[in-house]
Amino acid sequence: MIKKEDKIKIYKRCFKYFMIASFITFLTLYLSQETGYYEYDMRRKTSFTKEQIEQFEEDVAAGKKVDIEDYLEQPDRNYGNKMSDLGYSISSKIGSSVKYGVDKLFGMLNKMVDE
Repeated sequence: MIKKEDKIKIYKRCFKYFMIASFITFLTLYLSQETGYYEYDMRRKTSFTKEQIEQFEEDVAAGKKVDIEDYLEQPDRNYGNKMSDLGYSISSKIGSSVKYGVDKLFGMLNKMVDE
Protein backbone atom coordinates (compact mmCIF):
# COMPACT_ATOMS: atom_id res chain seq x y z
CA MET A 1 0.00 0.00 0.00
CA ILE A 2 1.33 3.40 -0.98
CA LYS A 3 1.57 5.98 1.77
CA LYS A 4 -0.24 9.27 1.44
CA GLU A 5 3.06 11.20 1.39
CA ASP A 6 4.34 9.04 -1.48
CA LYS A 7 1.16 9.66 -3.47
CA ILE A 8 1.57 13.40 -2.97
CA LYS A 9 5.19 13.19 -4.15
CA ILE A 10 4.11 11.26 -7.25
CA TYR A 11 1.37 13.79 -8.04
CA LYS A 12 3.76 16.70 -7.56
CA ARG A 13 6.34 15.06 -9.82
CA CYS A 14 3.73 14.35 -12.53
CA PHE A 15 2.43 17.90 -12.30
CA LYS A 16 5.97 19.29 -12.54
CA TYR A 17 6.70 17.24 -15.70
CA PHE A 18 3.39 18.27 -17.22
CA MET A 19 4.13 21.93 -16.58
CA ILE A 20 7.64 21.60 -18.04
CA ALA A 21 6.26 19.88 -21.16
CA SER A 22 3.58 22.57 -21.51
CA PHE A 23 6.17 25.33 -21.16
CA ILE A 24 8.45 23.74 -23.76
CA THR A 25 5.51 23.38 -26.16
CA PHE A 26 4.50 26.99 -25.61
CA LEU A 27 8.07 28.19 -26.04
CA THR A 28 8.49 26.24 -29.28
CA LEU A 29 5.27 27.60 -30.77
CA TYR A 30 6.04 31.13 -29.63
CA LEU A 31 9.55 31.10 -31.07
CA SER A 32 8.39 29.66 -34.39
CA GLN A 33 5.85 32.48 -34.64
CA GLU A 34 8.31 35.18 -33.58
CA THR A 35 11.09 34.03 -35.89
CA GLY A 36 8.74 34.21 -38.85
CA TYR A 37 8.74 30.53 -39.76
CA TYR A 38 5.06 30.65 -40.70
CA GLU A 39 5.58 33.71 -42.91
CA TYR A 40 8.61 32.03 -44.51
CA ASP A 41 6.54 28.95 -45.30
CA MET A 42 3.77 31.09 -46.82
CA ARG A 43 6.33 33.05 -48.85
CA ARG A 44 7.82 29.77 -50.12
CA LYS A 45 4.39 28.64 -51.27
CA THR A 46 3.94 31.99 -53.04
CA SER A 47 7.22 31.56 -54.88
CA PHE A 48 6.02 28.21 -56.14
CA THR A 49 2.89 29.93 -57.35
CA LYS A 50 4.98 32.53 -59.22
CA GLU A 51 6.95 29.74 -60.88
CA GLN A 52 3.72 28.08 -61.92
CA ILE A 53 2.46 31.36 -63.39
CA GLU A 54 5.68 31.78 -65.36
CA GLN A 55 5.38 28.23 -66.70
CA PHE A 56 1.77 28.89 -67.67
CA GLU A 57 2.73 32.09 -69.51
CA GLU A 58 5.53 30.27 -71.34
CA ASP A 59 3.16 27.52 -72.44
CA VAL A 60 0.59 30.05 -73.65
CA ALA A 61 3.27 31.97 -75.56
CA ALA A 62 4.49 28.72 -77.14
CA GLY A 63 0.94 27.92 -78.26
CA LYS A 64 0.67 24.73 -76.25
CA LYS A 65 -2.69 23.37 -75.19
CA VAL A 66 -3.06 24.55 -71.61
CA ASP A 67 -5.25 23.31 -68.82
CA ILE A 68 -5.29 25.43 -65.68
CA GLU A 69 -5.51 22.28 -63.54
CA ASP A 70 -1.95 21.41 -64.62
CA TYR A 71 -0.63 24.57 -62.95
CA LEU A 72 -2.61 24.65 -59.73
CA GLU A 73 -1.29 23.40 -56.42
CA GLN A 74 -1.90 19.73 -55.87
CA PRO A 75 -4.95 19.10 -53.71
CA ASP A 76 -4.41 18.25 -50.08
CA ARG A 77 -3.50 14.65 -49.51
CA ASN A 78 -5.74 12.49 -47.44
CA TYR A 79 -3.76 11.29 -44.45
CA GLY A 80 -6.73 9.58 -42.90
CA ASN A 81 -6.16 6.22 -41.30
CA LYS A 82 -7.56 4.30 -38.37
CA MET A 83 -5.38 6.09 -35.82
CA SER A 84 -6.31 9.56 -37.06
CA ASP A 85 -9.98 8.55 -37.16
CA LEU A 86 -9.68 7.30 -33.58
CA GLY A 87 -8.00 10.54 -32.52
CA TYR A 88 -10.71 12.57 -34.23
CA SER A 89 -13.51 10.61 -32.58
CA ILE A 90 -11.88 10.91 -29.16
CA SER A 91 -11.36 14.65 -29.56
CA SER A 92 -14.94 15.06 -30.78
CA LYS A 93 -16.27 13.25 -27.72
CA ILE A 94 -14.06 15.29 -25.41
CA GLY A 95 -15.23 18.48 -27.12
CA SER A 96 -18.88 17.56 -26.82
CA SER A 97 -18.40 16.57 -23.16
CA VAL A 98 -16.72 19.89 -22.38
CA LYS A 99 -19.48 21.77 -24.20
CA TYR A 100 -22.09 19.84 -22.23
CA GLY A 101 -20.29 20.61 -18.95
CA VAL A 102 -19.95 24.30 -19.74
CA ASP A 103 -23.61 24.51 -20.77
CA LYS A 104 -24.67 22.86 -17.50
CA LEU A 105 -22.37 25.13 -15.48
CA PHE A 106 -23.76 28.27 -17.05
CA GLY A 107 -27.30 26.88 -16.68
CA MET A 108 -26.73 26.44 -12.95
CA LEU A 109 -25.20 29.90 -12.67
CA ASN A 110 -28.18 31.32 -14.54
CA LYS A 111 -30.58 29.65 -12.12
CA MET A 112 -28.62 31.00 -9.14
CA VAL A 113 -28.73 34.53 -10.54
CA ASP A 114 -32.45 34.28 -11.34
CA GLU A 115 -33.36 33.21 -7.79
